[in-house]
Amino acid sequence: MPGYLVGVNPLVLPGVYAPQEDTDLLAGALSEEPLSPDADVLDVGTGSGALALEAAMRGARVTAVDVSWRAVCATRWNAWRARLPVRVRHGNLFEPVRGRSFDLVLANPPYVPDPADLRSPRGTARAWDAGGDGRLVLDRICREAPLVLRPGGVLLMVHSALSDPDRTLTRLRATGLKASVTRRRRIPFGPVLRSREGWLRERGLLSAEENNEELVVVRAELPS
Repeated sequence: MPGYLVGVNPLVLPGVYAPQEDTDLLAGALSEEPLSPDADVLDVGTGSGALALEAAMRGARVTAVDVSWRAVCATRWNAWRARLPVRVRHGNLFEPVRGRSFDLVLANPPYVPDPADLRSPRGTARAWDAGGDGRLVLDRICREAPLVLRPGGVLLMVHSALSDPDRTLTRLRATGLKASVTRRRRIPFGPVLRSREGWLRERGLLSAEENNEELVVVRAELPS
């Protein structure tokens, strides 16, 4: 991992998604975004709060949201330990911030295609399982994130190339956002993908030659 999360060493509780390559890739994209001292930042699906803390260290006003109570507790503890003023809310994506708007939205949602195609993953798997096509949460973010962006506001979202980045771009552009893939990184398969490798090849999501996963960061901006 190249190490964009240089200022963060969060405590990760059992059952909470730990910062990984996708977190670091998104942190790199965050590091390139200009943030004014009064910028309002939303981190949805915050996990341990690593990205929320990165934004708070730059002086932004940060709200972090997660559907997992363990993640909420971990983020509150990590913000307290780092002495950073992060507002942490429990809830499903944008529901806890209805009526508010933000200059920047960060999202590292579940995006791994799931052979069980569950519409409501349970337990720890909620952090990665995302339906048969990997878009159970991605499509909702594409639909709802533009509603909480201020004019000139930006969405930064990371997900796997297995989950169809072109579909993400199409859906975001359909809402009026300017969207593109700004970062890519190939990484070795983790335990979840290794356990599904045969199924992914049968589905045609992986070729016979591929032995790693490509991650992408999508940047989408609401015109001023």
